[in-house]
Amino acid sequence: MAEMITIKEAAARWNLTERRVNELCRVGRIEGACKNGSKWEIPANAEKPRDLRRKSPALVRNGSSKKLPLPIGISDYRKASMDYYYVDKTLLIRDFIDERPQVSLFTRPRRFGKTLNMDMLRTFFEKTDEDTSIYFRTKKIWNCGSEYRSYQGKYPVIFVTFKDVKCETWEETYELISKILRNEFERHSELLISNRLSSFEKKYLKDILNGKADESDISMSFLNLSRMLDEHYGIAPIIIIDEYDTPIQQGYMQGYYDQVVLFMRNLFSGGLKDNRHLSYGFLTGILRVAKESIFSGLNNLKINSILDRRYSEYFGFTPEEVQEMATYYDVPEKYEEICSWYDGYRFGDTDIFNPWSVMGYFNNDCIPQAFWQSTGSNDIIREILSQATSETMVRLEQLMQGKSFVTHIDTNVIYPQIQKEPSSIYSFLLVAGYLKAVKCDQPFGGDYMCEVALPNKEITFVYSKEIIAQMEVALSSSSVVSVQEAIYLQDIPALQQRLGQFLMQSISFHDAANETFYHGLVLGLCAMLDNRYRIISNREAGNGRFDIQMIPLDKKMPGILVELKAGKNCSEAQLEKLAENALEQINERSYDVDLKGAGVEKILKYGVAFSGKSAKIVTI
Repeated sequence: MAEMITIKEAAARWNLTERRVNELCRVGRIEGACKNGSKWEIPANAEKPRDLRRKSPALVRNGSSKKLPLPIGISDYRKASMDYYYVDKTLLIRDFIDERPQVSLFTRPRRFGKTLNMDMLRTFFEKTDEDTSIYFRTKKIWNCGSEYRSYQGKYPVIFVTFKDVKCETWEETYELISKILRNEFERHSELLISNRLSSFEKKYLKDILNGKADESDISMSFLNLSRMLDEHYGIAPIIIIDEYDTPIQQGYMQGYYDQVVLFMRNLFSGGLKDNRHLSYGFLTGILRVAKESIFSGLNNLKINSILDRRYSEYFGFTPEEVQEMATYYDVPEKYEEICSWYDGYRFGDTDIFNPWSVMGYFNNDCIPQAFWQSTGSNDIIREILSQATSETMVRLEQLMQGKSFVTHIDTNVIYPQIQKEPSSIYSFLLVAGYLKAVKCDQPFGGDYMCEVALPNKEITFVYSKEIIAQMEVALSSSSVVSVQEAIYLQDIPALQQRLGQFLMQSISFHDAANETFYHGLVLGLCAMLDNRYRIISNREAGNGRFDIQMIPLDKKMPGILVELKAGKNCSEAQLEKLAENALEQINERSYDVDLKGAGVEKILKYGVAFSGKSAKIVTI
């Protein structure tokens, strides 16, 4: 009997990940591989399978070797898979064919590959004059067998993406959506000369193409176009709608929410609900928004949220895929840094990296930055901060300190709930990519109880920036910059003066000192100091519990202790006495013991007292 080796041994021998070798066994790429129970065994003399990925003239220089460029901003599957380093997600097609729900909704955060995956589905399924099988012959789906290949190039496809519909008014939104739909009709202009369509149908087509259709006609676009494609080709089309909820979010933020929801409900219902001219439908978005009745009565809709296991590995990069990428670009030693900055998401039972940021990292000479922050609006964070209760601010502080907490998660959350139900905040943050689910249980119907935390350094940075942006109404940007300059230059007298001014401005903006302000101040300091300090609040030290402690990451920088006191209707003398008491408390209770123990030589101590909009700061 031939000598056999394990997956682990083969991976080490061929310089591949164990996941990759397992996949090669599963799709029949390793001759003689067989399963022993639940584990694959491989002939010891088996040769490493040849890399079937097509090489391209589109190359980038990385050191002395040429490497394929990364598909940053590329949502065209043909280009991404042929001319760039493409992380193969084609087994999503296999899993869909195995399940075959009539309408599938995938909810994922922005920039996690939704549009590229939808274009992949379009390219695979669409019936065209071009032989599009060439884009899949070297991909995983092609090795799954003839049953799956038989679906390739079989269906007419309706494809639209609403990812760029971000207008300030409903009129502008309607005009842009109409244009997107009109362009899709134009892509199917062969219908104008079809001998299977009636003259009435052709007139409707011409009205759409000439911009003469009214809102009623536009809202029936998916229904009418699918019927005509079915009549022309003799097979019902597939409808793919990418980022369906972008106009809805924009409508909520800009004040035309009801109008856009009503229009979208009619548009989607016509194409997806009880439509006998539909083979399959795919939608992507950030939120499910089922309670808005956009999908009312759509009993053929299969939801695939970030908490579901199915399809969990197809949006974003898995650890194995990132390791392979790091090895390909000759920086395997950078994997741990990539993890700390861009890992931490968990979709279903799969650990996931932010794909946009991972690619940005490699493309930026492996210098970490918050690449995801600049890819779109963080209005959700701003909205949450503007509505935050004192309890919310306490929990946000916990998150910034690397802690987690358990909360109720409703995957059906809708935008107006932010104002009506403060607890919905965490549901928004989770589905939008600002939180991760550490643990998750589903005790009640479709809702969950989840332990949540911040995913990684990048998201911590995003929180910090949005928190300081929220405070800009109270603080001039020059005052924030002046504190940062004093810290950077290690100018202690200037830092004492400017930080005092910063605290004074912060406090005087509020009508009263309360928990919301206190925790807002802590979070604001976190953002302002831009990861130069580790911020801790309400923690035991010495002989008591300090209010705010700022431990410098560079021991040459000064440590900072802040103790806060509040009073009602205090005179100036009373305020000064309160501030002095706060300062005395820092000294008497030895709050500086941790800073001294950490080797911090310079320690700034602030006693702060406030009453209404008046404040007094004393310092040592």
